[in-house]
Amino acid sequence: MAKIISLQRAWVVAVLATALSIPAVCLAQEPGGNQNPAPPTQAPPGQQPGGGRPGGQPPGPDRTQQQTPFPDTTPRQIFLSGSVKLADGTPPPPNVVIERVCNGVVRPEGYADSKGNFSIVLGGANAAVFADASVGNDPLSRGTFPGIGGRDTGFNERSLNGCEIRANLAGFQSDSITLAFRQALDNPDIGIIHLRRLANVEGFTFSVTTALAPKEARKAYEKGVAGVKKQRWPDAERDLTKAVEAYPKYAVAWYELGRVYQQLKRLDDANRAYGEAIKIDSKFISPYGQLIILGVVQQNWENVALYTSQVLKLNPYLAPEIYFYSAVANYNLHKIDVAEGYARQAAKLDAQHKTPRINHLLGLILAEKQDYKDAAENMRIYLKFSPDASDAVQVQQMLTEVEKQVGDEPQPQP
Repeated sequence: MAKIISLQRAWVVAVLATALSIPAVCLAQEPGGNQNPAPPTQAPPGQQPGGGRPGGQPPGPDRTQQQTPFPDTTPRQIFLSGSVKLADGTPPPPNVVIERVCNGVVRPEGYADSKGNFSIVLGGANAAVFADASVGNDPLSRGTFPGIGGRDTGFNERSLNGCEIRANLAGFQSDSITLAFRQALDNPDIGIIHLRRLANVEGFTFSVTTALAPKEARKAYEKGVAGVKKQRWPDAERDLTKAVEAYPKYAVAWYELGRVYQQLKRLDDANRAYGEAIKIDSKFISPYGQLIILGVVQQNWENVALYTSQVLKLNPYLAPEIYFYSAVANYNLHKIDVAEGYARQAAKLDAQHKTPRINHLLGLILAEKQDYKDAAENMRIYLKFSPDASDAVQVQQMLTEVEKQVGDEPQPQP
């Protein structure tokens, strides 16, 4: 077992060198970065959106006057508009994601603006930004309207049965508005979607200091954000620096400035900028995620353990990666029992094994604790879901050694 244990910490560091991302869903940023939000929960693969046979053909000329009890199945584009508000009636932060859910299959359709208003075309150009293989069973894929990238788009009354519209903002629960029996010529205004804060969630994915920014600072911030989008890092640094000089308590501007410093490889400056954002608004959750990544890059495990702990206090309903990073940090700090607890929580949240590294780490921890049976099981899970991983041969060798230990364990007496 000495051979196995000697390889463990080297793997933990190496695997993180190629996997340094915090899911946007749990650490969503204010507008300005490369935002690729994902839903807080993933739709189970393989579920079929319900509601009849999409893409039906319109009746022929000899049947146009014939009465039928069935709804029209001609595919049409459907426009929707409405607004999103917090429970107290105030607008949410900008860029709340508007999602369509059809029988458990989630598809983002667009964003709400800075006032909380949204206007979308189901399956339209905005939805193309969120292209994801997980929505392959979407009714959209079987429509007959010419769409994005040569794909046909369109809906009919039947294909929207079992569908609803909701908003997505980390730390909040959304109302849902059903789309059943909606037709193309209906009033597009579907009303207000209310967001209610989840219990035990204190962190915000936006900073409350933003609303107090003076015009000069806001203008500089917006120019800096435009520079970030165009990847013009020196220009973005200049404008965001102007923003924080004009309004030193501009937490989101400090956050964006930190991201620019990261792109410029000025990691100490990035740490300082994120620290300023947290000092100004300790419940602004986004900077913590970047500090976790910087801690991993610099192998500063004390910082990784600190910031993952703070993030989980602000919002315990996060994706499993945060628990994984906490497990890694505590493992490297030789806090094996603490690392095991976080790794088990990560594995529990990752029931579909979308992050197999969790099971690899848990297997290594359990092997070190001489729980060889469970260690072997977790290593098998890793190899099953990552058969082509660069370290697959190494892990198989570890598994062989662990299985030998399982075979050498004394059997219980009858």
